[in-house]
Amino acid sequence: MKLLEIKKYLETAEAVNFKLPSGEFVPEHFHVTEVGLVTKHFIDCGGVERLEKVINFQLWDANDFEHRLKPEKLLHIINLSEEKLGIGNLEIEVEYQSDTIGKYDLAFDGKDFELVSKNTACLASDSCGIPPSKQKIQLPQLKSQSANCKPGGGCC
Repeated sequence: MKLLEIKKYLETAEAVNFKLPSGEFVPEHFHVTEVGLVTKHFIDCGGVERLEKVINFQLWDANDFEHRLKPEKLLHIINLSEEKLGIGNLEIEVEYQSDTIGKYDLAFDGKDFELVSKNTACLASDSCGIPPSKQKIQLPQLKSQSANCKPGGGCC
């Protein structure tokens, strides 16, 4: 989700709830402790220089049980961050503490914001020896394809 999308959702939202991939919710007394611009400048395993920028939201579960972040307050924090940091309409990455700091993508289901698990990946698989993934095919499909195979047809 990009910044303009979350701002659009916050304009009409009744509450700010974040749902974890497990289906559980971040406790409703969470704080947004950071909204920032994160720049990652790196070289992948194939030697290609890369530059990634994301907007980072950090959620923190405090012992402040009376705290409830309202949509208007989060919108204010985002607007202030745009003004002070000059951030644009970039993808949002959310940090949330579990066993360690987890990083998530952000989605919206029409009512709640969803923290979507992220995965690592090789960005240069073509140059570092990672074989392409094999296409999975069911045995019945294989039999039906071979039944149409004729000598000299190039399918065998």
